[in-house]
Amino acid sequence: MRQRITMNVLKPSFYAGVTLALLPTAMLAASGGTPSDSEQITRGEYLAHLGDCAACHTATGGRLMAGGQDIDTPFGIIHSTNITPDANTGIGGYSFEQFDRAVRKGVAADGRNLYPAMPYPSFAKIDQADMRALYAYVMHAVAPVNQANRENDLPWPFSMRIGLSLWNMAFLDDQEYKPDPARSAQWNRGAYIIEGFGHCGSCHTPRGLAFQEKAMSARGADGGSFLAGGSVDAWHAPSLRNLWPAPEIAQFLKTGRNSHAAAYGSMTEVVHFSTQHLTDDDLAAMAEFLNSLSSSEAASPGPPGPAPGAQQTAQVLYGTRGGLGYVQFCSACHRLDGRGVVDLFPTLADNPSVQSRDSSSVIHVVLSGWKSAETQRYPRSFGMPNFSSLSDQELAEIVTFVRSSWGNQGAVVGPDQIRNIRDQINLKPAEPGGFATPRFAAMLESHDAERLIYGMRLMTETQALLPNNVGDNLSCTSCHLNGGTVANGSPYVGIAALFPSYQPRAGTTIDFKDRINGCLRRSMNGKPLDKNSPEMLAMVAYVDWMKGDTKPKDAIPGRGVGKMSDAILPDKDHGKLVYQNQCAVCHGEHGEGLKQADGEGVFPPLWGDQSFNIGAGMARTYTAAAFVKSNMPVANTLKFPLGQGGLSDQDAVDVAEYFTHMPRPDFRDKVKDWPNGGKPKDARY
Repeated sequence: MRQRITMNVLKPSFYAGVTLALLPTAMLAASGGTPSDSEQITRGEYLAHLGDCAACHTATGGRLMAGGQDIDTPFGIIHSTNITPDANTGIGGYSFEQFDRAVRKGVAADGRNLYPAMPYPSFAKIDQADMRALYAYVMHAVAPVNQANRENDLPWPFSMRIGLSLWNMAFLDDQEYKPDPARSAQWNRGAYIIEGFGHCGSCHTPRGLAFQEKAMSARGADGGSFLAGGSVDAWHAPSLRNLWPAPEIAQFLKTGRNSHAAAYGSMTEVVHFSTQHLTDDDLAAMAEFLNSLSSSEAASPGPPGPAPGAQQTAQVLYGTRGGLGYVQFCSACHRLDGRGVVDLFPTLADNPSVQSRDSSSVIHVVLSGWKSAETQRYPRSFGMPNFSSLSDQELAEIVTFVRSSWGNQGAVVGPDQIRNIRDQINLKPAEPGGFATPRFAAMLESHDAERLIYGMRLMTETQALLPNNVGDNLSCTSCHLNGGTVANGSPYVGIAALFPSYQPRAGTTIDFKDRINGCLRRSMNGKPLDKNSPEMLAMVAYVDWMKGDTKPKDAIPGRGVGKMSDAILPDKDHGKLVYQNQCAVCHGEHGEGLKQADGEGVFPPLWGDQSFNIGAGMARTYTAAAFVKSNMPVANTLKFPLGQGGLSDQDAVDVAEYFTHMPRPDFRDKVKDWPNGGKPKDARY
């Protein structure tokens, strides 16, 4: 049994540059060759990847294999041990026979029984040649670290190891893997990895009353339980039996994502430390083996039904509390159609973990947050903040919507299930703040709900719903994040109380309708609306609904985009580097923005013909810098609600100077601006 509580904290890769084109030992023997010491050590390093040794035996921020990682079990906390070749605190004094006994049988050199948090019941299947290679690597290539082991935090009677001998007698089969002659060499290779080194069953196989895996192999009378799904630390590890086509399995193990799902929980570490480093041949072997297993009906969501029609989807999306909660808090990344964004954010539609009969994992992710696996293919990790600040009822509504939309077949989730997972996991309390995030779902309680929701949609889907008034690839929500409900993300909260007001740029007093038309003409480089049109009245009603009890002279928490000192001098060259490293992945290498395959805009262009014109406030360096500092990059932290932030003030100013001064449309009425003076020094004209 292996469990980890460091769900999203990934350690720097110490395997960069390792040669992975390694021959299985059996192939060397068949060719008549004998591995040299260096070949054996290199192979041992690969096998250490295969066994994912570093993930448990390397503490966050610690030395490789020096132990100290906390492993949370149902019986208490176990601290992983130092397995470096240090003679005093590590295993430097172990003979091969002692090493083999520890790894295969769970018995240390001094005779103490090891806890099965170290998956020796699986490692027992490792053959002698591979065990010797692993020993050679640990003893001759891992740097010795003098670091004493910590005492485990286990209450009595679990602190007594005598019971482990009885447990081993009942459940440990210490025989090496025996190939199935009726199967192909590739199938047997996959079975050897998954049943042995990979110890996939530690998480993905259900456990018995004594916490033993119900099956250690797909063969035998109880083989149907093997990899049929298990529960670990308030996570549900899904069934791996015939889950996806072989190429999708290999892609998932290599990158942590495929067209169906993305790695979460401790699986992100498995991909990061282990499976991304495996050869294509080994990944193909694992996929062949997994696809040979009959599906586990108990772990699958059931047969998919027909995809809902667009009208039905819209009714649920905008007519239910769960749907509106999803629109507000999830759709920016996972999109209105639940399909996510390729290479960035996972699909929720047809995602087996989302619609699993055991809803633990989807609830856990929503409560605790998520970060994608860091891999060679995707070195940058993207995150989802935790939404634990939402109530159990709100989360139950949103999760139920996700599990039952776009053809998903998941069952209803109730607030008691949210509370159960919340009570099991250690959540950092939400930071207090004065900004109260309005809830889209609350609009359903208004007598004017239909118009309010239409106004919200006009401000989040502006380009799609007002094609004759929008002249670029932006919408109101491009700057007024999450429909104007994010602190320092140009929120609409309370601002209706400030209008009519004098605007220096116009040189006159304007109402909120004028303000909307100004955005259409500048930020969206388009045409104004008729001030009495149904669309204008709906948008005004929506913003007026967000006014609440705010009075004209009240201080409004989170108003605007924050402030940035104009004493910070911009470095445009450095800004280009910041853009390339932090912004291009979403906004395009050439500022062109990001679109889905069907042409739907995901993230807005920052320059060029389809971006805002020079009359927009965002075209000014320090206004843009304040917005960037408060709100960008998204999915970069675990900050509610968009994972935004992480750049320094200097970085924000530099990158704002870079992209605001790139080519963009002109604004023909610029000569009319600031008629009474007061033009900011960073204005573009």
